[in-house]
Order: sequence, then C-alpha cells, then structure tokens
Amino acid sequence: MKKTSIIEMHRLSVDEFRKAEKMPLIVVLDDVRSLYNVGSVFRTSDAFRVEAIYLCGITATPDEVCSADGTLLRDCTLKASQEIHKTALGAEDSVVWRYFKTADEAVGQLHEDGYEILAVEQCHGSTMLNDFCPDATKKYAVVLGNEVKGVHQEVIDKCDGCLEIPQYGTKHSLNVSVTAGIIIWHFAK
Repeated sequence: MKKTSIIEMHRLSVDEFRKAEKMPLIVVLDDVRSLYNVGSVFRTSDAFRVEAIYLCGITATPDEVCSADGTLLRDCTLKASQEIHKTALGAEDSVVWRYFKTADEAVGQLHEDGYEILAVEQCHGSTMLNDFCPDATKKYAVVLGNEVKGVHQEVIDKCDGCLEIPQYGTKHSLNVSVTAGIIIWHFAK
C-alpha cells in the first residue's frame, strides 16, 4: 500500500467548504478551557462538515487578540488564536463559529432555531451513545462541557436529553476533544 498524497485527496478549498452541504449538527462548547481542545474540535468539525461551533463562556475564540500592553481584549488565555490554530490547522477559518456569553444563552437560541439539544454528560436517565440513533429529519446540537466540571447543570436542565459514552475502565471521563470526535462520528455515520 502507498499513502495517499494531499493532492490525490482532492480536499475542498475553504470557499468550497463554506458552500458545501453541512451535517445538521452544531457543537456547543460550555466553558472549555484548553485552547488545544478548542482547536481539535474545530479540526474534527471541519473533517465531518459540522454546521457550526458555538463557543461559550470562558471558551476562547479564534479571533482573540492582545492589546499593545499584552492584555486580552476579552478575559481569556493569552495568544488564543495561535494556540487554537496549532491544533485546528486552519479549520478555524472554514467552520462557522459564534460566541455566546453562556451556554445557557446558546441553548436558548438553538431551541428558537428548532434544534434538538443533547448534553454529552453522565446523568441519571442519559441515553448511552450506542443506543442512540439520530433522526435524519431533525437538526441537533450537542453540548460538551468543561474539562473538570463538565456541562453546567442549568444547561443540562434546558437540554432535551443527555448522551453518555459507555466507558469500561477506571477513569470516569474522556478528554473533551476525544468526546467530540466520538460524538461527531456517531452523527456522521
């Protein structure tokens, strides 16, 4: 076997990507602290043509810049755009994104726009991912939470349900970017 070259892959340009049909899925990041996780979610969302990413709360955005004295124009981590780019590899330019002050605000907007919203969290009554079959006639949004605290309870309360990834080891959680990859793949297949 021979590896496929980049030219042979016939990838879309950013303009072609923007015009291409998208999977009716929006990924909501609720206070995700790691810039590398944010970048990784952008890259995975590009790979599967996710409709959009909603960045909420302390989650950094790709366009954050520092003022001349080095302070951020928004309260986040220094050099956010470069750090996100390090893992997104340009996907921050192709995938549509929007910032909300809170995930609660984003969920409200998504309900108004007709999305079924599912928190990805370990909850009483959550649906195991392997038992969940997306309805092709619906638009979905999935909410992924902070690396330590998960999805805020007030956000879970406003979701239409919760999805949980079965886990069989000693750890109780997965990295948020790994979780995003598993969830997005499940919707894509």
